Amino acid sequence: MMGFRLHLLFVLIWLSLLEHAETRRGSFKPKPKKPKQTEAEKAIEKLTSNPNIDINQMTGKWHLISVMSRCKTLLEKGSKLESTTIDLKINGSKLSVNTLTKLNFECWEIRQNYMITKTNGHLILKGKRSADDVNIFVIDTDYSSYAMMLFKRGKNITMKLYGRHGILPDNVIDAFEDRAKTFDFGLDLLSQYPHYGFCGFVDKVLEMA
Repeated sequence: MMGFRLHLLFVLIWLSLLEHAETRRGSFKPKPKKPKQTEAEKAIEKLTSNPNIDINQMTGKWHLISVMSRCKTLLEKGSKLESTTIDLKINGSKLSVNTLTKLNFECWEIRQNYMITKTNGHLILKGKRSADDVNIFVIDTDYSSYAMMLFKRGKNITMKLYGRHGILPDNVIDAFEDRAKTFDFGLDLLSQYPHYGFCGFVDKVLEMA
């Protein structure tokens, strides 16, 4: 009986030492290295709005000039893109955004509301879930001729260039393309919208929010 107890005690001590050794061995396992962030990802994390932006001066009509995006559907449309305008109005704590464009040969007005935040030039388009929210940044504008805006959902971003008129000078176009390089956008991801054929009236209305 004594021999059995000694054997059992030996087994318990051995198991305890083995478990301790395994625990120590596990604690020294090298942790997987996080992939290095690209310059574009760093730029996205540091993205802040221009503190001098006054949303009140952004109201009125804008023409969509160019878009930088990795969206395959958009890039595949190419020359089939339709002239698009937006009309901005302040509505309390929201910015009312009415987009006018052609869909299937009809003129559609798409109505949305961007939430105005306490950060100048930062707007939010609310989604069904917080993960679906779109953060919108007015990164540069002179109010009277051009506006550069960035739309961010998760890690996906899109840059848009708007003009008060359908055509902008080359120096503004070049500035937009240079700014886009910060987010790893090349000219192969550029979609240019036509400055003719704008809708003069509305056939159908789509309320998004």
